[in-house]
Amino acid sequence: MRYKLLQEGDIQVCVIRHPRTFLSKILTSKFLRRWEPHHLTLADNSVASATPTGYMENSISYSAIEDVQLLSWENAPKYCLQLTIPGGTVLLQAANSYLRDQWFHSLQWKKKIYKYKKVLSNPSRWEVVLKEIRTLVDMALTSPLQDDSIHQAPLEIVSKLLSENNNLTTQDHESIIVAIAPLLENNHPPPDLCEFFCKHCRERPRSMVVIEVFTPVVQRILKHNMDFGKCPRLRLFTQEYILSLNELNAGMEVVKKFIHSMHGPTGQCPHPRVLPNLVAVCLAAIYSCYEEFINSRDNSPSLKEIRNGCQQQCDRKPNLPLRLLHTSPDLVSQEATLTESRLKPVIVTSNEIHVEVERNNTTNQKMTASVGNDSEPNLIDCLMVSPTCSTMSIELSAQADRILGCYVEILKMLSDYDDWRPALASLLQPIPFPKEALAHEKFTKELKYVIQRFAEDPRQEVHSCLLSVRAGKDGWFQLYSPGGVACDDDGELFASMVHILMGSCYKTKKFLLSLAENKLGPCMLLALRGNQTMVEILCLMLEYNIIDNNDTQLQIISTLESTDVGKRMYEQLCERQRELKELQRKGGPTRLTLPSKSTDADLARLLSSGSFGNLENLSLAFTNVTSACAEHLIKLPSLKQLNLWSTQFGDAGLRLLSEHLTMLQVLNLCETPVTDAGLLALSSMKSLCSLNMNSTKLSADTYEDLKAKLPNLKEVDVRYTEAW
Repeated sequence: MRYKLLQEGDIQVCVIRHPRTFLSKILTSKFLRRWEPHHLTLADNSVASATPTGYMENSISYSAIEDVQLLSWENAPKYCLQLTIPGGTVLLQAANSYLRDQWFHSLQWKKKIYKYKKVLSNPSRWEVVLKEIRTLVDMALTSPLQDDSIHQAPLEIVSKLLSENNNLTTQDHESIIVAIAPLLENNHPPPDLCEFFCKHCRERPRSMVVIEVFTPVVQRILKHNMDFGKCPRLRLFTQEYILSLNELNAGMEVVKKFIHSMHGPTGQCPHPRVLPNLVAVCLAAIYSCYEEFINSRDNSPSLKEIRNGCQQQCDRKPNLPLRLLHTSPDLVSQEATLTESRLKPVIVTSNEIHVEVERNNTTNQKMTASVGNDSEPNLIDCLMVSPTCSTMSIELSAQADRILGCYVEILKMLSDYDDWRPALASLLQPIPFPKEALAHEKFTKELKYVIQRFAEDPRQEVHSCLLSVRAGKDGWFQLYSPGGVACDDDGELFASMVHILMGSCYKTKKFLLSLAENKLGPCMLLALRGNQTMVEILCLMLEYNIIDNNDTQLQIISTLESTDVGKRMYEQLCERQRELKELQRKGGPTRLTLPSKSTDADLARLLSSGSFGNLENLSLAFTNVTSACAEHLIKLPSLKQLNLWSTQFGDAGLRLLSEHLTMLQVLNLCETPVTDAGLLALSSMKSLCSLNMNSTKLSADTYEDLKAKLPNLKEVDVRYTEAW
């Protein structure tokens, strides 16, 4: 049977017996004033002198308790314990046998723990100490008490013993670790013990103790730890353990097997905390590689100083000046022709960090208007280093270089798991690395594999994390685009990211506008080299009237006509523009209903047959149209009412409509496969006054969000949805 460890106020009744006098008295109130680590406070009651309160004034220490027994003689009081003390005996009477046994095991435990603390606080011979540790561990494992302190107390005793005795041999270390290993299977090691484990991993990385004892401990930490911020030494221990695995003969193969064991053999990891904990360990390890550079840059406190609270903000020296460089998109084509002989690397040491500045005057003031303000520059601005001026390299120590290589490789491994990739992309989206790491060519070159995996993933929740977390901040898309410090492939990764983002980005015009303002030069350069994605981007910029400047438009047209693929797409664009002008020409019907079973192709043929500039009401109910027809619907300038009842129109089409048909007033989505992902986009259609979402996958939260953001919405149908 299992018992809970006795806590404050648990004992309700007592019977006291002195050597020559027997008194049986049941007290109706609690007599434990409090439980101290080394004292048991009993009721103040005696035959000779009873106090008005009925409580004893003096406490009995655990060291004074000579024996604890269960009363078993004939006619003995029921459910009693006998405590033998120098001045006599004390009887404790419980209400039932279970409570009596709980008291008995609790008192036995506290008495023995006090004994072990005393014995191990003054070690003489280590073979005796080791034997006592093993006995202590066996006692904790066999105790019928259920409480966290049952296993934590022995670990804390051993931790204190190790911290106070620094002259132990390696053999003594390993013997103690093996002795306490059974307690670590279900318990986190205390902070001081983590420091001891870290030291052992650094000094003896090839020890079998690391593999056999530490592996299950680290696995438990990664599976169950909720916040490394509350226990940073657990993270440091995990970090040192992984580095010790990397020191084995097989190196990263051993680390890879460990990561696979944490994920599990199935396609879905059953432990949700493993990935966040692994990422936290990787980020902290990578930060530690550049900590010396960070401290030399702005004299900020180190991680160790932060943990110890040794340095406050007011004690820091003024920051070293940081000069910034902003490149102009107009110079991209010129920079591509420069030879490597003009590239002069700047070696950054721990004494000083400079980012050389060259601010180039350009004729395109619109492109550089956002750079000239006095606001604080963003992260990518601080790292923009033009090839025409200088490059920046960081030299790490051999140890830091090994740490960096190990943990960047782990990030690569994590990105290879399909089920982990969405969460990993979300965790890395804010770019949680120091500027020194992002300016380090080796780091960004190795991390490029992870970003490439994000760009190849068709899931929107993954590749959307390439963009910034919020407006005004830069993301991986900007960092690895031409002109960014991490771009080393002439824009191949940039083109890949643009392609995947354009395929799912519902704010197409906004995204194109951002490209036109910040990356028009790289887009034109890649289109000039025949990149099909960039040719499509330039065509869309012309089609959506993103470019206002006539000279820039002519330059884009010249770029398109310089390649075969560009010429073909531009001719198709011109044909679409002629059809669009004919479609939007005033005239034609104001109401139109397509026959049932009509398809996207049928709708396209119909709209290309004449003018529909006056069309205000279009019904596609019970047809077979899909989201693909949205490309034709957005070309109807006067459309105010759209009926999509019982069609296959989905989220992708809904996003496109929300961006272009902002004047739509009535929309029927009854029995369509739309979900919250598409319905949330309707919040930009401020003119909506009637919306039918009957029998869709609408959630209650999305419904409340739409009601708050659509002020003109008066008629809503949400029957047979979660919001009903």
